[in-house]
Amino acid sequence: MNFIAMDFETANAKRHSACSLALVMVRNSQIVGEYYTLIQPETEFFWRNIQIHGIHPKDVVNAPKFPEVWQQIEQYYQENSLIVAHNAGFDTGVLTGCLDYYGLNQPHYLSLCTVKTSRQLYPEVPNHKLNTMCDLLEIPLNNHHDALEDSRACANILLHQEKMFGVEPLKKLVTMK
Repeated sequence: MNFIAMDFETANAKRHSACSLALVMVRNSQIVGEYYTLIQPETEFFWRNIQIHGIHPKDVVNAPKFPEVWQQIEQYYQENSLIVAHNAGFDTGVLTGCLDYYGLNQPHYLSLCTVKTSRQLYPEVPNHKLNTMCDLLEIPLNNHHDALEDSRACANILLHQEKMFGVEPLKKLVTMK
């Protein structure tokens, strides 16, 4: 499998408030690269989001704004690229929100949600949250809501599912963005 696992953290409930992003690159079913950055959002931080991910306004003062980050990562979002996220609706929504906010073109790419693959392949599990699936599959998750840790976990969930079930049941859940 070849894909990019993506995870955003946000400063508040606004979709354009990304404050960190991580990508984990997978080629031939092996993790081959990682990308992580803090992002300076043009919006206020909400205390609850800080409580969840631990990123404070002072942490992003010198971080790039999203358009600079997009210049570095846009290459990964091509029509034949598979972008994977755990709860992909959230992460793809943040990407869309940031691109819209800054007037940047929306890419077209393939998307796969590991919450959906987990629901399909493990229907007996009481919930399909990232930490629950990591516990079930014995995948390390040392700092949940750290974008890089979450991206690694997401990549490893999909790799585990490929190993156990093959690619056919996964292909059925891929959508176009």
